[in-house]
Amino acid sequence: MRYCKRCVMPDTKPGIVFDNEGICSACQSVEKKKLIDWKVRAAKLAAFCDQIRGSNGNGYDCVVPVSGGKDSIYQAYMMSRVYKLKTLGVVLAPHLQTREGILNLNAMVTNLGIDLLKVSVRPSTLQKMRRIALLEIGNPNYAEHRVVFAGVARAAMFYGAPLVVWGEDIAVEFGGNVAKSAEDEGSAEDLINNDLFRETSFDDLLKGRIDENELFFYISPDKEEYRQRRIKSIYLGYYHWWDGYKHLGVAKQFGFQPRQNGPLSGNVLDYDNIDEKLCEIHIWFKFLKFGFWRPTDQCCYHIWNGRMHREEAVELVRSKQYEFPHEYLNEFLEYHQVTEAEFRECEERWRNHDIWHKVNGQWRLKNEIC
Repeated sequence: MRYCKRCVMPDTKPGIVFDNEGICSACQSVEKKKLIDWKVRAAKLAAFCDQIRGSNGNGYDCVVPVSGGKDSIYQAYMMSRVYKLKTLGVVLAPHLQTREGILNLNAMVTNLGIDLLKVSVRPSTLQKMRRIALLEIGNPNYAEHRVVFAGVARAAMFYGAPLVVWGEDIAVEFGGNVAKSAEDEGSAEDLINNDLFRETSFDDLLKGRIDENELFFYISPDKEEYRQRRIKSIYLGYYHWWDGYKHLGVAKQFGFQPRQNGPLSGNVLDYDNIDEKLCEIHIWFKFLKFGFWRPTDQCCYHIWNGRMHREEAVELVRSKQYEFPHEYLNEFLEYHQVTEAEFRECEERWRNHDIWHKVNGQWRLKNEIC
C-alpha cells in the first residue's frame, strides 16, 4: 500500500494509477485542469443552453439531481440562475433523512425557487436490496446509486427535458476509470457504468430475488432511446472547475446549514454528505476494503484545491481514520435487520487482510501514511 507523494491517496483506490514519480492520477488530473481554458468551456455550455432554452414548450429545459447538499444546490443555482434554464430538481427520497437534510432541501426549493420532483421507491424493496448488498458485497449503498442514476434519467424522459446536469465525474476528480465520452466532451451517458458498481452487475446480484415489477426506477433507459429523444447528459464539472468549498459559499446564500453538532466521526468537514444517516457506515466499508475513507477523501480535496499542505493532511488522516462512525449505527442495524454481532462479523468478512493486521489486539493498517 503506497501513498501519493503529493496528496494522501493510496494506490489501493480502484482505478487510480501512480506515475514513476509516485504521483497519483487524481493529482495529475488537477495539473491538467489548470491548463484548461474554463471561459471557453463555460461559453460552450452557455451556447448549448441558448440552443435548448424553451425547446420543450412549456416544459422543463433541464433536470438536476438534488439532495439538498452543497453541490446539488450549486448545480441547481448554476442551471436556473446563471444559465437561466427552466430547471426541475429531482430528489430520490433518502431512506433516513437527517435534520439538516430536510432543512437544506426545503431551503433550496424555497430560496432558489425551482420545482422539485420527489421519487420515493418502495421502501421494502430498497431495504431488501440494501441488506443483500451489505451482506454479499459489502456495498450497502449499491441500490441507492442505481436508483439515483436511473431515476433521474427516467424523470428526464418523462418530462422531455433535453438536458440532465450531474455534478462532478468522480473518476476525474478522485482518480479512476474515466469514460472516453466524459473525457472528450463531458458526457455523463456512461454514468451507470462507473466504479460504484465494480463488485458485480445488477442482474448477477439481484436476478430472481426481486420482482422485476419493482425495479423500474433502478434500471436506466437504453442509451439509444436517450439519443432518440435528444436528451443530453453532462457533468457540470467538465465546464466549471469543481470545488465543494466554493459551492458551500453559494449554498449558504440559499439557506444551507452545516451539521449542527460538527463533523461526524472520521470526518474533517461538517458540511459534506450530511443529508442522510446510512451513508457513513457504507463509506466505512471502503476503509475496510481499501484502507481509506472520509478523512483521506476530504483532505485530498483540500490539497487539490490549494487549501491544505500534505503535512497537515497526513496528521489529520492519522488522527481521524480509525474513528468508527457510531452516530447512526443503531439506525443502520435496525434498517438492515442485523444485530451488532452480525454487523461486526460482516465487517471482518470484508476486511482486506493484505493491508490490515492486528497490533496489540487492535486492527491497524500495515502501512500507515507518513
